Amino acid sequence: MGRVLGWAAVALLVLAGAGYGAETFAASGDADRHPAPGRLVDVGGHRLHLRCVGSGGPTVILDAGWGEAGATWDDVQTALARRSLRSCSYDRAGYGWSEAGPGPRDAGRAAEELHTLLERSGETGPFVLVGHSYGGHVVRMLADRHPGQVAGLVLVDATEASERVAREIDGLTPVIVGQMRLYQVAARIGLTRLFGEELAVADSPALVTKHAPVVYGPGSMGTAADEASSFPASTELVRAAERPGAWGRTPAVVIGTSGEPSGEYYAGLARMSSRGRYVVAGTDRHYIHLAEPELVIGAIAEVAAADRP
Repeated sequence: MGRVLGWAAVALLVLAGAGYGAETFAASGDADRHPAPGRLVDVGGHRLHLRCVGSGGPTVILDAGWGEAGATWDDVQTALARRSLRSCSYDRAGYGWSEAGPGPRDAGRAAEELHTLLERSGETGPFVLVGHSYGGHVVRMLADRHPGQVAGLVLVDATEASERVAREIDGLTPVIVGQMRLYQVAARIGLTRLFGEELAVADSPALVTKHAPVVYGPGSMGTAADEASSFPASTELVRAAERPGAWGRTPAVVIGTSGEPSGEYYAGLARMSSRGRYVVAGTDRHYIHLAEPELVIGAIAEVAAADRP
């Protein structure tokens, strides 16, 4: 049995080595096979990928959830363009086509990089900020630190920053980080390239599945692990910014899933603006913008059309 296990281990190492070599070779051609759909903007030592579609203001900025690139917003961007709204999605540092940035990768650093990206991109604010899941942490930090850039907020099943969730995250963080490191290894040996389309969330835009080797590649998975390492710090940063009336009269819509255990928390978020409201989606799926795109698109259009405070 020991001999059999030994040979099995050798075979696995050989296969892993072959996969690593094949993935390295294949990745060298990704610039041609999977070109960036947007442009790269220097934010100080590294570049972030920004993709803008449509015309008409105020411009909508779309921030994706943890483990996802800006391509997840592609169908939403197409729909917003039809409504004469300009929208820009981007990849946080290390995800998708964006270059890796310095650590720690907490929500505060991501918000500052987004602020720099908007300043250097030539896009004109103030902006409607839209954040899904962990992206909600980032846009909330941007709104707290740079309120002059904010024309409105839409939070889509945003990550909770309550004391209860903070306690849960403290215990789960090592497990989540370990899981993402395993995914990173799998991507390094070519498994993501082979099965990337299966990794995409149901109803993901074609842009995601078409470029899965980049969207879910080793860099993206490593970045997801780095962000996960900073989940406790990010939660504390966002919770510290949760002050009654912090958003003033800034239009805001907070969207949660049906049966959402965080309903009371989300309702409290909506009350951070005197013109905020909480909406319960008809789906229990975390990716509300994929399951009920019209609900999210309608909320964005509503906030964009609101009178500015």
